[in-house]
Amino acid sequence: MASSSKSRGPYKVFLSFRGMDVRKTFVGHLYTALIQGGIRTFRDSEELWKGDKMSMLMRAIKESRIAIIIFSENYAFSWWCLEELAKIMECKEQKDLTVLPMFYKVDPKEVRRGRASYARGLAKHESKHGKDSKEMERWKEALWDAGSLSGWTLNDGDDESKVIQEIVKDILTRLSQTPFVVAEHPVGIESRVAEVKSMLNLESKDDVLMVGLWGQGGIGKTTLGRALFNDISKQFDGSSFLANVREKSKDGMDLVALQEQLLNDILFPPTRLVVSDVARGKSLIPLRLRDKRVLVILDDVDDVEQLCALAGKTKWFGSGSRILITTRDRHMLTPTIDRDRVYVHEVKALEDGEARALLSKHAFLTYEKLESEDKSLWMVF
Repeated sequence: MASSSKSRGPYKVFLSFRGMDVRKTFVGHLYTALIQGGIRTFRDSEELWKGDKMSMLMRAIKESRIAIIIFSENYAFSWWCLEELAKIMECKEQKDLTVLPMFYKVDPKEVRRGRASYARGLAKHESKHGKDSKEMERWKEALWDAGSLSGWTLNDGDDESKVIQEIVKDILTRLSQTPFVVAEHPVGIESRVAEVKSMLNLESKDDVLMVGLWGQGGIGKTTLGRALFNDISKQFDGSSFLANVREKSKDGMDLVALQEQLLNDILFPPTRLVVSDVARGKSLIPLRLRDKRVLVILDDVDDVEQLCALAGKTKWFGSGSRILITTRDRHMLTPTIDRDRVYVHEVKALEDGEARALLSKHAFLTYEKLESEDKSLWMVF
């Protein structure tokens, strides 16, 4: 499982672009705005030295937290850009990089389906590498995957400065988010995450899937939910982890606050969305989220009304969305929401070997602490 630590290098944002199209126009203005916003950004004209370009590019991609790909008219004509893109998408699949496309005066369909100028660019490379070569396969797959992501579009007549402001605000918001601290000693977490991920069928982007994680208090449901969120949230258009739903929804207004958190976590609106009451929230959530592929985790749910207010139906969310519910009450899951689309998974206690490993870690920690405080204590025992 990928590490929850996201800050690995000096760069926060990596810009991938075709210089002849946008270096002195859109990219120049975006780069300046990001730097002025305090965001360390990699742009090849500023950062590269002759003779070591490719290795520096690959390292900069791996060390960045976010990659912005500016798909312009001639992007696909450059094998260099396509190599960058393939590496960016590889890092995304390893859960280490958030990828955001900017469709600069091109239709996203042209990018992912290889149409118009993208068809001509790919044809140029096919004549050199061969239509069925590994290079062409990698590049086409990367174009399809990146072209299917949510991002920004800028067409002739659009206000470029406004779009750049939106991008900078979005990036600042994303960078302010930090992964959950899962557990001091996450023994057994990786295998449990892998088990639930197999149930989630993340490769499928057709149906909305709801999974209920149930088990007794203290068994590790919340820890598992946090680990899953850290591991897979970047694969979605937006995500929200609503912690302690049972505790926070003791009256109706608390449910309203959770509805607001859900919407604002996923949408990153310029001004915070306000929900007036639960009924209004039930209308706003599907209205704003039904076209987005989202991950929502509802932690420690103990009442059907909480589910109805926060995830009433699968059709509230876009295709490919995944909704996870942690609860102590298995029976509460079965008669709720879209019954035939809720999968129930029992979170069980650690196996004997895992329990012993966890105990030994705590014992070792206790030993180190006591040893550092007073080594003579161990002489008494």
